[in-house]
Amino acid sequence: MNKKVILQDLGLKDYKETWDYQEALFKEIVDSKIKNRREQSNLETPNYFLYVEHPHVYTLGKSGDINNLLVNETQLKEKEASFYKINRGGDITYHGPGQIVGYPILDLDNFFTDIHKYLRFLEEMVILTLAEYGLKAERSEGETGVWLDVGTPFARKICAMGVRASRWVTMHGFALNVNTDLGYFDLMIPCGIKDKAVTSLNIELGKTKVDEEEVKQKLLQHFETLFSAELIKEKTEV
Repeated sequence: MNKKVILQDLGLKDYKETWDYQEALFKEIVDSKIKNRREQSNLETPNYFLYVEHPHVYTLGKSGDINNLLVNETQLKEKEASFYKINRGGDITYHGPGQIVGYPILDLDNFFTDIHKYLRFLEEMVILTLAEYGLKAERSEGETGVWLDVGTPFARKICAMGVRASRWVTMHGFALNVNTDLGYFDLMIPCGIKDKAVTSLNIELGKTKVDEEEVKQKLLQHFETLFSAELIKEKTEV
């Protein structure tokens, strides 16, 4: 089993360009698995972890409700935001500057074949990272992602998650609000959940800006531990 994970930080990148790139890596892994099965070979399949920051964009999962986007096309343009229907699970979510987005594209046959466990590990990675900043983050029963003050009237979501998996290969991932303009969440019903707020790490810490590179490194450390993975940094031009 190949537990090496190629780490690529794409910087600020258009959502559709990044989605196409994810699809290409996803197809590469799936095609390798199909070839292994057909030829009864045992060639290693690669794993990837992409970091990216997107310009303002709203994405709707395959089971989502378009009514959870509260603005029309003209209003989106006024906000310099785009919109895409995509092939992950979950409802509507927002990506934008100041948000750390991570897309693990893993062959889970290299780790464990359990999507539920995979999602819980991604949540745990974020929970452990936020604990390093003195925040008690938690899961909310029946709701994927990471929250603060669960079970109180002040419950608020700090990290959204949505994944796709086929032949035990994953794509899409998580979006952690670090220095995010929360005003953009007012233009939608986050994940289709009407009664809960969203928050960002800088707001919770009472800071103007949090060091995003530091947060990224903490996330990666916990990812490596939880998945027993070895990250290999690779520069890329997409």
